[in-house]
Amino acid sequence: MRKLVIPKYYGRPSIGLALFGCTNRPFYHVCVFPDRALGRRYEGNILEQVGTFDPLPNQKNEKLVALNFGRLKYWIGERNAHISVPVLELLGLSGLFPIHPKSFIRAKDNRALIADQQLKVAAEAAEAEKVAQEQASTGAAATSHPQ
Repeated sequence: MRKLVIPKYYGRPSIGLALFGCTNRPFYHVCVFPDRALGRRYEGNILEQVGTFDPLPNQKNEKLVALNFGRLKYWIGERNAHISVPVLELLGLSGLFPIHPKSFIRAKDNRALIADQQLKVAAEAAEAEKVAQEQASTGAAATSHPQ
């Protein structure tokens, strides 16, 4: 388990996600970590937890994020903390920062994936309709020409 520590000199802190979930149920804490230049002694230690992120959608298809904007502004503004890309994406979507370009790329990829799925469904429906028409025409032809 990670410990909450306050070293005397921790250099330039970084803000990132710490995994606190299970194998099939991820859950992240948005945490402030000490500078990695301090060495392995402080590796994995947390200075402060400033939020949480639940990446799995709930019953209403929402991914829940809770952030303490006051503390984030303190760490970013006064302590000049480095921010990881996943946290930058969350902060962009929450409105604290501009939206990260990676969010736009992910949205574009998702739209393309949905369009491909819709085309597949339409093609399968057209194929099924064609087969049904062929069966209906062969059935009608068989009834019109009795042997």
